[in-house]
Amino acid sequence: MRAQLGDRLVVERPGTGAPRRDGEIVGLHHPDGSPPYDVRWSDTDEVTLVFPGPDAHIRHPAHEAPGTPGDQGGTGAHGTLTGRTPNPGDVGRRVAAERARRGLSREETARRAGMAPEYLAYLEEQPSDPTVATLIKLSDALGTSVTALRGGGGDLPPGQGTALLRPRLRDLGPEECRARLGTHGVGRVAVSAPDGPAVVPVNYDVVDDAVVFRTAPDSAPASAVGTEVAFEVDHVDETMRQGWSVLVVGPARAVTEPDAVRELAARAHTSPWAGGERDLWVSIRPTRVTGRRVLPAED
Repeated sequence: MRAQLGDRLVVERPGTGAPRRDGEIVGLHHPDGSPPYDVRWSDTDEVTLVFPGPDAHIRHPAHEAPGTPGDQGGTGAHGTLTGRTPNPGDVGRRVAAERARRGLSREETARRAGMAPEYLAYLEEQPSDPTVATLIKLSDALGTSVTALRGGGGDLPPGQGTALLRPRLRDLGPEECRARLGTHGVGRVAVSAPDGPAVVPVNYDVVDDAVVFRTAPDSAPASAVGTEVAFEVDHVDETMRQGWSVLVVGPARAVTEPDAVRELAARAHTSPWAGGERDLWVSIRPTRVTGRRVLPAED
């Protein structure tokens, strides 16, 4: 008997008078998919450790035809219920969005997380309640956190959990800093505005090693033009209590050449989240790039 996460364990119990039971396999204890399994039973929603007997068999949702008894419909090759519009839950939507944002295929994400692509399809396309172990694997594969995939803490500042028992700081080299900076995202620019110092979040892109962002001419980020500024990005993993930050320092200038403005607009990964008319492009050419990471002492 071999199973994958997301398969169903069916216990027929013929001739005993006991009711037929089935449940979703939410945990594997052996990499080859052999028993025992952690099963979330359909009738009680409880998760128990199961050593299947001779009256049990595995049902693979991704390979079933429509109308299989006990199902809400069959599934196609990618785990989508055939004849039905996918109706992902919040976790599935966040997993799919984060995967798309990082440019990862479903197969590559599943490989990184050590799960079957069919099960990842099931998580992304159908309402589901994956275990914490599954979420930890997915958050590690996607470079995010369990909290982020669950949507928790969206209105709270990050880092409210306790620190690691034995944390250590590690300096990041220039190439690793640039890799973590990525090609785009949301960062913070520190400027001396007319009414005092300000640190403002902006949507940014990295073009030819320069950090560029769009803003309004009368906004606080616009005061960066003609000065040396600091630009910072970071990531906090609430579950693993780890994180990193990258700091870019350099002169900022306004991009005014029409061809350059058109090229930046064409290459932009997103519009400014703040909305409104933001036609001033600001470019920060790094003179110094540094970064640090906090991680367990044993890593």
